[in-house]
Amino acid sequence: MKVRVGYGLGAVPSLYPTSKGEPAPLGVIVDTLEHLGFDSLWFPERVNSMQLDPIVAMGYVAGRSERLKFGSAVSVVPGRNPLLLAKMLASLDVVSGGRCLPAVGLGIADSSEQQAFGVQRADRAPWLNEVLPLLRRLWTEDSVDHEGARFSFRDARVLPKPIQQPLEVWMGGAAPSELRRTGRLADGWLASFTTPSVVEAGIDTVNEAATEAGRVIDPEHFGVLLPYVPEGSQLPEVALERAAARQPGADPHEVIAVSHQRVGQLIDEYVKVGASKFVLFPLVEPADWQAELTHLAPVLARQT
Repeated sequence: MKVRVGYGLGAVPSLYPTSKGEPAPLGVIVDTLEHLGFDSLWFPERVNSMQLDPIVAMGYVAGRSERLKFGSAVSVVPGRNPLLLAKMLASLDVVSGGRCLPAVGLGIADSSEQQAFGVQRADRAPWLNEVLPLLRRLWTEDSVDHEGARFSFRDARVLPKPIQQPLEVWMGGAAPSELRRTGRLADGWLASFTTPSVVEAGIDTVNEAATEAGRVIDPEHFGVLLPYVPEGSQLPEVALERAAARQPGADPHEVIAVSHQRVGQLIDEYVKVGASKFVLFPLVEPADWQAELTHLAPVLARQT
């Protein structure tokens, strides 16, 4: 089983230029990740935050790099037109030569975020249930007719088709209903702010749901977004609060890696329970991005 390690970027205002002609540190990060051999770069979706739209950010990575894959961790589907979403993701896959890694979900339980998509919380799961199978059809079939509770299409076409066939879609989430949906509809699961024991149980739930639906999830399609603290930085109090909220009663050091050494140890622990894809997510901005990524690179050597 090949262990792949990617990187994730959240709300880091200094990544983006503040005036015309100013260089973008994001370019340095993309170049460094590609040079060092990281697998991928991921962008969360938050409307009310200093974060780039993930579709726009992925387009930047597609044009800036030649090998680095890119993904959304995760894109919110409820509130989006599936035909337009399918077109955007297929286009990203084509212009990048097949490097798009879409991961989708319901969105966080936050009223300011939910109002941006105009979908009530109770309707978000049914929306996703309808859209995900439709995306697959739009990426593979020449013409799609669909009559659902939210969308009606006749002779719908998405061209060009994605280079990746299939273009695999992963899902986030931690609730039992989300894990079962992953087993029924998705190609992989990306957990976050979690622990190895929780991931082990989650993999079992996903696989059970997949078996019940007559499907099989690739055993290498289980991943973890792993929050960590860059070298020389302090663990933010807000991160401890988030870890406690997501995993009540767990040791925060099982959820957050407070050193590069601990990053490697946690990856090894996750691999033992069945995960093999990782997205390292810095909780603090390092003083020097290039130095930080270079010092972190040895974790890429892990393989089992």
